[in-house]
Order: sequence, then C-alpha cells, then structure tokens
Amino acid sequence: MPDISALDKFPCSACGAQAQWNPAKQQLVCPFCGTTAPFTVNTATGEIEELDLARALREIPDQDRGWQAEKRAVQCQSCKAVSVFDPGRVGQNCDFCGSPALVDYQEIKAPIRPQSLLPFTVSDSTVREQIRKWYASKWLAPGRLKSRALVDRVHGVYIPYWTFDAHVVCPWNAEAGHYYYTTETYREGGRTRTRQVRHVRWVPASGEVRHFFDDEPVPGTRGVSHALLAQVEPFPTKDLRPYDTAFLSGFVVEHYQIVLFDAAKRSEDAMAAKLRSMCAAQIPGDTYRNLQIHPVYSGQTFKHILVPVWLLTYKFGSKAYQVVVNGVTGRMAGDYPKSFWKIALLVLVGIIILLVVLTLGQE
Repeated sequence: MPDISALDKFPCSACGAQAQWNPAKQQLVCPFCGTTAPFTVNTATGEIEELDLARALREIPDQDRGWQAEKRAVQCQSCKAVSVFDPGRVGQNCDFCGSPALVDYQEIKAPIRPQSLLPFTVSDSTVREQIRKWYASKWLAPGRLKSRALVDRVHGVYIPYWTFDAHVVCPWNAEAGHYYYTTETYREGGRTRTRQVRHVRWVPASGEVRHFFDDEPVPGTRGVSHALLAQVEPFPTKDLRPYDTAFLSGFVVEHYQIVLFDAAKRSEDAMAAKLRSMCAAQIPGDTYRNLQIHPVYSGQTFKHILVPVWLLTYKFGSKAYQVVVNGVTGRMAGDYPKSFWKIALLVLVGIIILLVVLTLGQE
C-alpha cells in the first residue's frame, strides 16, 4: 500500500473535528467521537480520496443542522446514548438505561437536523395498560416483578432513524437443481426389495431482478435495542410530517449515534440480503447452489427522521431490560427476566410426563 499523504486535512463528517489516520484500523478515525471515515487511495499520488457520501455529509450547510430551538445534550456514561431535551429539565436519569451518570455532550459541529418526524398517536395510558396485560401473560416472569409498579416509568422518546431509497438492477447466476428418481434394488431380511432414490441434475441458470427500495430503515440509536425495534417496525413513513419543534415539546430526543455513511452501509447490506432472496425465488427447479448476485444501485437518496416510541427501562437484579412500544401503531416488544424456579418446575414436569409415557409403553 502506498504511503498516505498527510498534506490534506480531513474533518470528521459527523462532528467536524480533525480525523486522523489510525494505523491499527488502516482507516481515518475521529479522535473526538470515534467515527470512521470511508476513503480510497489514489494509487498514482498516494493521496486519500474520500467517498462521495462522507464528503456530502460533511458539506451539509449549517442551516440544515441543529434543532431550531435551545436544547441541552447529555451523554450517558453507561449506555453511551445521547439525549437532547429542553434546558430547563433537571434531575433526570438516562432515559434509555436508567443510569444517573450523565455528562454534558459537546459537539464541534451541530447534528444534521431531521427532515421529518412521526408524531405520537398512541397515548401513554393505553401503553401502560398494554404493558400490564403483557406482564400478566408472562408465566415465567418472577412473581415479584409483576407486583412492581413498573408502568409508572413509561415515557415517550423520539429516536433517530435513517431511511434509504434506491433503484436496483441485479443480475444473478446460479446452478439450478432438478430432482429425478431412479429405482434401486436391494436385499433386506433375505428378500429382494426396491426403493426410489432421489438425484439432482444441475444446470446453469441466470436472470435479473429489478426492484425499488422505498424507505429502507436503519436505526440511528444506541439507547434502544435494535432487536426490539425490528419487532415493533414498521413505522408508517408515508405519514411523515415536516420537522417542527412543537412535536418535540415535553419529549426527550435521542441524538443519532450511527452516522450517515455507517447507516448507508447497513442499508446496502440489508438490501443485498433481500435481493438475494428475490433472486433465489426466480431460480427454476427444485433447489439451487452457488448463487451469485451483482446488484447495481442508482437514484440513491436518504432521509433523517425521528420516530416515536414509548420506552420502559428497568433493572431486575443486575441486568437491565427494555420494553418498546411503537408510538404510532402500538406494536410492542420487550425483554423480561425468567424465574429459575419456574423453569426448574417446567423441566421437572416434563421429566415426570416422559417417565409416565415410558412406563405405560412398557406395559
């Protein structure tokens, strides 16, 4: 690899600080916020050339950054989520993990302003009742968990998402497998028998998938479990409203911690996985192998949006748990502790049933 030129400066596209070459990672890394900048190296000059997305992110004008209102930002020292709220709010713990270890979060460059948001449509009283019923249905949860007034801690937060659009033309090639059967003769117990044996005839196959991805979502949050968010999606992006600080009044907003070009890479990976399934569905025959896809993307665009979730974060023992409710659709997902004694009881009942069945089978 040629020597990297240090003549040019490379401001971090996320916070504006000076990105530095990291020998261990072999990448440009911001020492202030840790963001990694994608780049290529000009083999003729040895100079770093940033990818278009990183350059576009850094060059977003100042009038498209910030919250359009006075806000205070703090970062949790436990889960690293960055919360943004009205400066008059005091005496709070982290909205995402409950930790009191909050410090002011300073930025060299203001964050990209959300272009649009989804307002809350599900009320907090509806969510609390929904969570009560959900806990009541969890037989494996410890009894003392159900007696705690956890629903009093439910609060609404706006969390950041990136959404991506793209037109894709995806040629593919593979080997298509077609089943066929032959009759095989064999001997068993001194008698000659026959059976059908399945074989596969492999033939080359190819085709092309054309698809438009509309609002492919990537969470920009570190405070809310991505696994739980996947269970409460989709958020109805067709109902997005232009960004207005009035919608945020009384709610905490999470600052995005997954920057644009990281989100774009995750989105492309998700699109590729879906394209692979689409291509596989086109392959003729009964099975396939050696599928290769060659996607070409065009018309790629993105949006930064805020989506509403009702969030319950609590600790049981030494472990933190979350319950997440989609603030528009009411769809819910959550984690909860399991009682060791109840699990042991289930195992014991299973063993007893198995012994009874075995005993009856021997009579």
